[in-house]
Amino acid sequence: MSRRWRFVFPALVLVASLLGVWHTLPRLSAMAFIVRVAKPEGALARLARLWAGEVSVAPVPAIPTRHGSVPARSYRPAGAIRRTTLLVPGVHMAGIDEERLVGLARELAASGLAVLTVAPPALLRYRVATESVDELEDVIAWASRRPELAPDGKVGILGFSFSGGLALVAAGRPAVRERVAFALSFGGHADLARVLRYLCGESGSPPPATTGARALVFGAEHIHIPRPNDYGGVVALLNLADRLVPAAQVPPLQDAITRFLQASSLERVDPARAQSLFAQARRQGEDLAEPGRTLMRYVSDREVTKLGESLAPLLATLALPADLSPERASPPAAPVFLLHGADDAVVPASELLWLARDLGSRTRARAFATRLLSHAEVNPRAALVEMWQLAGFWQDVLVR
Repeated sequence: MSRRWRFVFPALVLVASLLGVWHTLPRLSAMAFIVRVAKPEGALARLARLWAGEVSVAPVPAIPTRHGSVPARSYRPAGAIRRTTLLVPGVHMAGIDEERLVGLARELAASGLAVLTVAPPALLRYRVATESVDELEDVIAWASRRPELAPDGKVGILGFSFSGGLALVAAGRPAVRERVAFALSFGGHADLARVLRYLCGESGSPPPATTGARALVFGAEHIHIPRPNDYGGVVALLNLADRLVPAAQVPPLQDAITRFLQASSLERVDPARAQSLFAQARRQGEDLAEPGRTLMRYVSDREVTKLGESLAPLLATLALPADLSPERASPPAAPVFLLHGADDAVVPASELLWLARDLGSRTRARAFATRLLSHAEVNPRAALVEMWQLAGFWQDVLVR
């Protein structure tokens, strides 16, 4: 090697190494985000915190919509805002105060995205309703027209569970589809009626062209359809109560079911309060006339099979509004991201296959099924590999 190359070659190696590190930095930042959301202990957690920026949290005046105001909260990163993302909880009484939603909002903001958490009121009452889609459309329009939130006139939207499907529908509405930078469904549904049938005992069916659909989903080989969670079946009963019992029984039955769901939401954080609410829900059910009394007994006794059998005849012929199912609505014009737990027992991961097949032919879609979001035990090595792959998914989201 000549004298010149003796100096030039190490310099080229150094430059190549620095370029490689630079190229990897966004993925490492996304990896740090995932670690912070998972909240592990130890050195890895401390290292991930080094990638987190400062975040300021502030209340936002309720956002006006055609159906009334929607509560909101702002999570703002340091510096100028590049992109604001609307973060929508699933069906949960805590709404924008739900602890996992708060944690995710903080970590998204710490990664550079401004976040506006919004909770359509029906979701707080465990209802999946078209009015929530209207409200999300109105919030997209409101936020995208504010230069301090949307410098380029666009916002992102991310919905959890049932609100994931509703967010996709809202993002495809003609009035706002050009105002959406991206839409992310986190454990969302493709067809609400099919999910309700699953929650009541029908197996979660994959699309007819299963092979083609699986090719569109990263991690599709991990998808498993478990026995449905009893929580989901109770939500189904709440939303269908007016079609199952006489009109006079609907309000008291829905009130008892809502109390049971509130207890379920508190079971992990306040067991004593949860048990008190469970007892109240049972007493309310015993005061009902038939058939409400029997249906509420199935709820209180967690008789998923019997509850499903009671709902099955109705679900077999159920016609729901198209605006409740992204599979039946216009797709967003913006890139769509689909993330799902491989063993999800509320909205089965087969819905991810349906969404990927449907949206993949109509818009730009990226779909990811992961065991990291399930309750199954995971091989630690597989977890690290999947975390790195999941970081690539989130990297793509964070730069939108």
